[in-house]
Amino acid sequence: MHKTILVLTVLGLLTITAVNGQTVFGKWKTIDDRTGVTKAIVELYKEDGLLQGKVLKVLEKGRENAKCIKCKGELKDKPINGMQIIYSFKETEDGVYKGKRLFDPEQAMTFRGKIWLDSDDPDKLKVRGYLAFLYRTQTWLRFKE
Repeated sequence: MHKTILVLTVLGLLTITAVNGQTVFGKWKTIDDRTGVTKAIVELYKEDGLLQGKVLKVLEKGRENAKCIKCKGELKDKPINGMQIIYSFKETEDGVYKGKRLFDPEQAMTFRGKIWLDSDDPDKLKVRGYLAFLYRTQTWLRFKE
């Protein structure tokens, strides 16, 4: 009886640790908040203690080899696959990351941003872009290979 309780307690603690151990880092499927279309796989990674993000692969039908045609400067006509879109976000509190460079290659615009895990589902990521006092939030889904 005592062994069963001990095993169940250990399994319960491991489950809690696994759920709470989820981070924003990894691969995510981006979903357009207006159309529901899956757009790309983005990898979030840590570099020099800061959150960075790049497009690994465009998934949207007909746009698999899309280029940044609206971009100016060095990004003009560059492939979106491999493009960095999140720059140097800092962790502020409770796993929330904030930064000033969240780039949308479709609009060729840079926004201030905020990124955090959904508190109800750690396989959902909230990505919010700010332009002045307006904002838009997308929910990205953890990509499991």
